[in-house]
Amino acid sequence: MTSYSLPAAAAGTWRLGDLTVNRIGFGAMRLTQNGAAFSNERTPHDRDRAVAVLRRAVELGVNHIDTAAFYFSPLRSANELINRALGPYPDDLVITTKVGPGRGPCGDWTDWARPEQLRGQVQENIRQLGLDHLDVVNLRMNGNRSVADLFGALAELREEGLIRHLGLSNVWPEQITEALGIAPVVCVQNPYGIGERRADSREVMRMCGELGIAFVPFYAIAGAGRESGTGAAEHETLLGIARAHDASPAQVRLAWTLQNGPHVLAIPGTGNPAHLEANVAAGALRLTDEEMARLTALGQPAGADVA
Repeated sequence: MTSYSLPAAAAGTWRLGDLTVNRIGFGAMRLTQNGAAFSNERTPHDRDRAVAVLRRAVELGVNHIDTAAFYFSPLRSANELINRALGPYPDDLVITTKVGPGRGPCGDWTDWARPEQLRGQVQENIRQLGLDHLDVVNLRMNGNRSVADLFGALAELREEGLIRHLGLSNVWPEQITEALGIAPVVCVQNPYGIGERRADSREVMRMCGELGIAFVPFYAIAGAGRESGTGAAEHETLLGIARAHDASPAQVRLAWTLQNGPHVLAIPGTGNPAHLEANVAAGALRLTDEEMARLTALGQPAGADVA
């Protein structure tokens, strides 16, 4: 894994509805600033460098970018960087956005959107990205409660043509079932990674596979570091497997993510060109069954199965 020129296609493909994407994509959350996402105490990424990272991602075959209008720092907006770097967009590029959370102009978090406010959030993503509709919109939830009103509002926007496909984020199995009774679901984004998963995470992942829904983990590299990114010392098991493959721990984390199933996608994010190349190259890394089992056992939640 010393050469980072491998294309994103090495990881294989999956379909989000009628849209085919390479299974290793790019997440824009960390694109706007150095350090922890959403912190006002961090310096912004150099604009030209961020634009270069996005363009290089597409050159490497990345055709699935995950973003949101609330991904911004005091001086940078992820959506506007994507628009500047990649517009007019390649025909095969799929941009996935999410709605639900809200942030004020100064970055302060506001109340989560009510059903009648989702139209404005969708339109803001459309405006910032310079589009006339959104490929995929994920409804981000903040608890195990009914999704009917919120998802129903997005389903109406889908019928109007403002949204092509719908997904869910940070949800439980019963919420997926409820949403499917309203409109098709093409993807589910939940926290999932080595040492970073809820007790029901594998149930959600299996459920998605059975239904033909893409499972798109976030924090696949950051793990328990979440918005702050990696930082904690890696477990010796992970380090040993990385050494055996001449790979970095981050690459092993991504390879483990992708090998959880053909319907599992990865959306690692970075503002660092070298990290981008390494992340994309991880799509070609293949772990053995024994290595997968050892990694899955790390940080396993109490009462959760490993199968």
